[in-house]
Amino acid sequence: MKKTLTVTEMALRELARRRTVLVILLVLPLAFYLARRGDHLGQSIRFVCLGLGWAQSTAALFAGSAARSIEPRLRLSGYRSRHLVLGRLIALWTVGLLLSLPYFVLIRLDQDDVRFGAIALIMGLTAAVAAPFGLALAAVLPRELEGTLVLIIVIGLQMVVDPANGASRALPFWFSREIGTYAIDHTDAGYLTRGLVHGLICAVVFLAVVAAGSSIRLRRRGHLRFVPPSPAR
Repeated sequence: MKKTLTVTEMALRELARRRTVLVILLVLPLAFYLARRGDHLGQSIRFVCLGLGWAQSTAALFAGSAARSIEPRLRLSGYRSRHLVLGRLIALWTVGLLLSLPYFVLIRLDQDDVRFGAIALIMGLTAAVAAPFGLALAAVLPRELEGTLVLIIVIGLQMVVDPANGASRALPFWFSREIGTYAIDHTDAGYLTRGLVHGLICAVVFLAVVAAGSSIRLRRRGHLRFVPPSPAR
């Protein structure tokens, strides 16, 4: 447990160094919220949840990219893959929940006739899904720019694709639309159930990708080269 917490502390310090990025990520969901608040209060809640997903996934992407250089050294120091993955996830989940808290308070004070428990569930699931999603992108895409472009595409599709379209369920934050409909429009519990199941499945799938990617990457020894034996004289 001590090694896991050490990795958590290191990940938090690495994120804290990116102060400008953190400020931008903190303000981004607010821009989403204010953009729709004037005429569509329900849409403003849905958009702020997507903004939180984007911000938290971006933070996870940066954390995963920054870890590439230090993880091999930690591995040689006795840290296992589970310590590295779990420690970084704990840090990102903590950041995600802290980032979501002021927006939940904002919605609680600014909105009426909304199921606030369901809103809190959306934000909790968003943190649970966004952290492994960003880390999975960092594991698959070696450069931050490429991962950021993929995030822009995913969030853009999440905003424009009809949630009723079956293909939209392949997007990682589809659950926020379903649970958001339950919370805002007071629909039946089927929306809540579908959203909850979708969010949990996404979290499990991305966690599996991160664990597999970390295990494969850390087993490689790029600095070692096989040298054939010299022919006998």
